[in-house]
Amino acid sequence: MFETARYEARRKVRGAAILTAGVSAYSGFIVWYFSVLEGVDYEDIFEELPPAMLEAFGIESLSTVEGFLGAQVFNFVWLLGLGLYFAYVGGGTIAGDVESERMDLLLSFPVTRSRLLVEKFAALSVPMLAVNVLGGPIIYLFVVAIGETIAVGNLVAAHLLSIPYLLVCAGIGFAFSVAVDRAAIAERAAVGTVFVLYLVESVVGGADAYDWIQYLSPTQYYEPTPILIDGSYDLIDTVILLVAFVGLLILSQALFERRDI
Repeated sequence: MFETARYEARRKVRGAAILTAGVSAYSGFIVWYFSVLEGVDYEDIFEELPPAMLEAFGIESLSTVEGFLGAQVFNFVWLLGLGLYFAYVGGGTIAGDVESERMDLLLSFPVTRSRLLVEKFAALSVPMLAVNVLGGPIIYLFVVAIGETIAVGNLVAAHLLSIPYLLVCAGIGFAFSVAVDRAAIAERAAVGTVFVLYLVESVVGGADAYDWIQYLSPTQYYEPTPILIDGSYDLIDTVILLVAFVGLLILSQALFERRDI
C-alpha cells in the first residue's frame, strides 16, 4: 500500500534538502544582518511608510530579533516564497504526468483516481515538513549564535501553524493541476493565484471600502510576526485554513474523477 506516495516522496528528498538549505542560508544571513545593524532606530526608518506596506511585510517591531525575523524571514519566505513554491509544485504534479502520458501508466494499476491523488499530495509533505522541522532549530541556533534569545514555543508555533497555510497553497496548485493538461499552464495559474491573494490581503484589504475582500486570502489566517513576538494566534484561523485545504482537495478529486485522460 501507498507505493505511489513512497515513490513520489523519495523523488522529493533531494529537492527538500536543497529547499531547506536555501531557506536556512537566507535565515542565517538575516540573523547576522540583525546583529550588524544593532543600535539602529528601525522605528524611525519605517514610521513614514504607508500602513498597507507595513501590513504587507508584517512590520511590527524591527528592534527585536523576533520582529526582524517575522518581517524579513517569515513574511517574505514562508508567506510569499514558500506559498508560491508549493503552489507551483502542486500545479505541476498531476498536469505534468498527464502531459508526459505517465498518468496513463499510473491509472493502469489497480488504484482509484481518488487514492492516487491523495498519495501524490501526501508526497508534498516531505519538503513541507523538512523546511519546518529542520528550519526551526537552525534558525534558533543562528539566533543563539549572535547572543540573542527567542521563545522556543513561539518559534515552534510559527512553524507549526504555517503548515495549514502551505497546504492551502499546494491545494490551489492541485486544483489547477487536475483542471488542465499542460503543467506550465497549471503552474503559472497557481502561482499567479497565490500571489494575487497575497496582494489582496496585504494591499487591497487595507482599504476600508474593500475590507471584506481580505478574508478570501489564506494569508489573512496566518500572521507569523505576532506569533513570534508574543505568541498570539487564534486557532480558529488554523481551522479555517484546514477546512479550505480539505475543500480544495475534495474539489480536486471531483475534477480528477470527471476528467477524460
